[in-house]
Amino acid sequence: MANRLTRDFFDRPVLEVARELIGVTLLFDGVGGPIVEVEAYDETDPASHSFRGPTARNAAMFGPPGHAYVYKIYGIHWCVNFVCQPGSAVLVRALEPQEGLAVMRERRGGLADRQLCSGPGKLCQALGIDRRHDQMPLDVPPFGLCKTDLAHEIAAGRRIGITKGVEMPWRFGLKGSPFLSRPMK
Repeated sequence: MANRLTRDFFDRPVLEVARELIGVTLLFDGVGGPIVEVEAYDETDPASHSFRGPTARNAAMFGPPGHAYVYKIYGIHWCVNFVCQPGSAVLVRALEPQEGLAVMRERRGGLADRQLCSGPGKLCQALGIDRRHDQMPLDVPPFGLCKTDLAHEIAAGRRIGITKGVEMPWRFGLKGSPFLSRPMK
């Protein structure tokens, strides 16, 4: 993959990184596509897992930038985040499935392509990401992240599924993408 992202890309403020991840191709063991939706979180944010400080669960968020933070939500679904500066991470909410479609369809029970990766839990199931991948570096296999040179518009809005910090417009998406978890308002 040309234009690969390095760990240095993530060693910046989370809001900068989040916006720049839109359009970046995420491959996990060769399966994935362009990221179309993310949410930013940092330790000043009451909705962030890092808000109350380090724990065994959120240890990756306080580790080095450019690593995965993988956790389970609702006791059911895995979610993958990309760690930025200490205490901050970007939740990957959705991508446009392009590579390894047959594998994703099998893992997701034969759903339509629009539904394969249109939410953080769906995305992790389709790509095969789980707790084993927590704290793994993002610049070596099985992860692969590649910048795009294509121009695109980014929409911003409120994050989804939280009760604290809801007023913060820290959700970013590819404007007009049919692969978002929910339309941007």
